[in-house]
Amino acid sequence: MKAPRATMPRFGLGTWRMGENAAARTEEIAALTLGLDLGAGLIDTAEMYGDGGAEEVVGRAIAGRRDDVYLVTKVLPSHASYAGTLAACERSLKRLDTDRIDLYLLHWPGHHPLEETLRAFVELRRGDRIVDYGVSNFDLDEMRHVRTLPGGDGIASNQILYNLQRRGPERKLLPWCEAEGVAIMAYSPLDQGRLVVRPALREVAVRRGITPYQVAIAWTLLREEVVTIPKAGKREHVRDNVAAASLLLDEDDLAALDRAYPAPKHDVPLETA
Repeated sequence: MKAPRATMPRFGLGTWRMGENAAARTEEIAALTLGLDLGAGLIDTAEMYGDGGAEEVVGRAIAGRRDDVYLVTKVLPSHASYAGTLAACERSLKRLDTDRIDLYLLHWPGHHPLEETLRAFVELRRGDRIVDYGVSNFDLDEMRHVRTLPGGDGIASNQILYNLQRRGPERKLLPWCEAEGVAIMAYSPLDQGRLVVRPALREVAVRRGITPYQVAIAWTLLREEVVTIPKAGKREHVRDNVAAASLLLDEDDLAALDRAYPAPKHDVPLETA
């Protein structure tokens, strides 16, 4: 049976650092379940997170509602040979307790030839184990290269570190991906808790009656080609994050944020977490 192609939601739930602590799993599952209940239709995970534990948490959260979720996971570069990718995907499917992955990503560039990884992705899509495939942490030169390889024209997404204080991708990578029809998934929109709350961000938040972190999440959704995936392992944070997805910033807000967090005026290498 052909796996149904789903539209990627623009807001999702990240799972980095989930599945590492058995005592936290009940709350993590509850947080993801609540996010889905509130309308967050995407969950992003990876075989690396919690050494597979995050995928198991996700599998529990989506039980009985698989068709309501756009599911993203990633293969480690060390596993990304042709045979290794096929095997890694089967392990992820088992942990997720599903018959398909909506978007399967190479977590970052590694030592295995990209041709092998792409060949495996194409094979997995042909066998309906995955619906789409893509990459993560690929800079512009790497994106241009992968596009030239067999199967490279099927790259659907590039997941990157992009947020209010890490705006380097705006110079060249984001415009290229938009022109090529490659969706950008912005991970760590709060910079893994390192976001510096400058006065302008605080003022926008006060004016809106929300938190600075909600403003920062809303900011990542300004571009139509960008999907944002904040991680929240507790239910109260999930509520705040989902509410941020519907916030519309006005021109005064954006001007203030641009002054406080200016985009770089020269090319900078793609940053990673």
